[in-house]
Amino acid sequence: MTRADFMARLKSGLVGLPTSTAAEILSDYDTHFDDGAADGRSEAEVATALGHPERLARELKAEVGIQRWHQEKNPSAAASAVFAVLGLGAVDIIFLLPLLMGVIGTLFGLFIAVVAFFFSGGVVMVAGPFTDLPGGSLAAVLAGLGMMAGATALGALLAILTVWLVNGLVWFARLHYRLLKPALESHTPQTSGEPT
Repeated sequence: MTRADFMARLKSGLVGLPTSTAAEILSDYDTHFDDGAADGRSEAEVATALGHPERLARELKAEVGIQRWHQEKNPSAAASAVFAVLGLGAVDIIFLLPLLMGVIGTLFGLFIAVVAFFFSGGVVMVAGPFTDLPGGSLAAVLAGLGMMAGATALGALLAILTVWLVNGLVWFARLHYRLLKPALESHTPQTSGEPT
């Protein structure tokens, strides 16, 4: 594989990353080819040592997504990290995606239920004194406040569970990356002793 082919495939694989981040990554890998040429290695040898550009791009995107999650800790960064991790391999997607989608769907459903419970508490608190509820208006206000407090506590627990889920995926991505890292490291070509 030539330098131009490797760089084009790597650039294509990095689509979706911020332009400055992708440019920095491409510059780093361009430097690998410059260093290889300075050491007398061919473009094909350097490309082989670097590995498959598509797989390399997926792993680099996962690492960028994980770094963003550690810096920002917001839903957008979480989604970016999750999809970057899922992009690491098709086998992982086959096994993880159904499980992950089930967990995410459950968390989303619980979040909607918590929001509905919170607003129901507000309605009970505000409308309760104007209706003939058992216990009177004070009981309605206290019941509404209790419902809102309970919903807030459940929402906090859901937020903690979501952070644990994303951190677990980040851990999985780092483990996956460590397992694949030897394939990405530069291997020095075996030089055989030349006859004199």
